Amino acid sequence: MFTPLGLDHIVLRVRDQAVSRRFYVEALGCTVDHVNEKLSLVQLRFGEHLIDLLPAGPTPGVPRSGLDHFCLSIRCDDLGKAAEALSRRGVKLEGEVVDRRGAYGRGPSLYIRDPDDYVIELKPR
Repeated sequence: MFTPLGLDHIVLRVRDQAVSRRFYVEALGCTVDHVNEKLSLVQLRFGEHLIDLLPAGPTPGVPRSGLDHFCLSIRCDDLGKAAEALSRRGVKLEGEVVDRRGAYGRGPSLYIRDPDDYVIELKPR
C-alpha cells in the first residue's frame, strides 16, 4: 500500500501568528518558507520539515488552539488505491485525494482520522 518515510509537517492552531512566528524564528531558528495569505497560513522550515501556523478560531469545528493535524511522508505509487485499501480496513477518510503543499513540494495528499479523532495527512514524497 505505502512505505513510511517520516514526518512531513505539523499544523498548529495559534492564538497570535505574529507572536508564534517570532518564537519559532528567533528562538528555534526556523525560517519562513511560505505564506498563504488567503488561508492565513504561515509555513516555517525546520530542517527538512515544516511547522505550519494557522489562527486559532472561535469558528465552530475549528480548534481554539493546539494541534490541527500532522502529516506523514510516505512512498506510494497510487494514493487513491491506498485510500481505498485504508477504507476497507475501517479507516475513516476525510474527503478525497487533493493536491496540497508540504515540506517536499506540491502533490497529492489524503486526510484520515485515527481512533482518537486526530487528523493525519498522508502525503507521498
